[in-house]
Amino acid sequence: MNNTQTIQEAKNDSEILKCFLVMKELRPYLEEQSFVEKVKRMQGLAYRLIYIPNHNGVALAAAGFRITELLHWGKAIYIDDLTTMQSERSKGFASRLLDYIEQVAIENSCGQIHLDSGCQASRYDAHRLYLKKGFNITSHHFAMIVDREKH
Repeated sequence: MNNTQTIQEAKNDSEILKCFLVMKELRPYLEEQSFVEKVKRMQGLAYRLIYIPNHNGVALAAAGFRITELLHWGKAIYIDDLTTMQSERSKGFASRLLDYIEQVAIENSCGQIHLDSGCQASRYDAHRLYLKKGFNITSHHFAMIVDREKH
């Protein structure tokens, strides 16, 4: 295992595109044609995309997060996306990305880091990682699909 690759931040179109395949593993509905533009719109709303590249520069693992401030959390980081290529899992890449995000939280005086994770069996390894890294299960997340036809 070569786990010495430097964590990079995707800031331009080609760097963002290098994260597409790994993000598609987490979000299979993503389309390559719209991925870069979507990430750029999100970056305009404080989203940051970091990744660990392979020898060709393509992301082996990636995380998307944002610094936010809310009445109930105070200043915090919310991790939107955290994913590793299936073939590269259990090699420490996600742990390194979480360590990097924790350092960003410290540097920006954030008091907490939050993320949501699905409850399906395929997420159990990720849950073990989150607990090992010091995350606690603190809430249930509820979502409502907005039906515009209803209103």
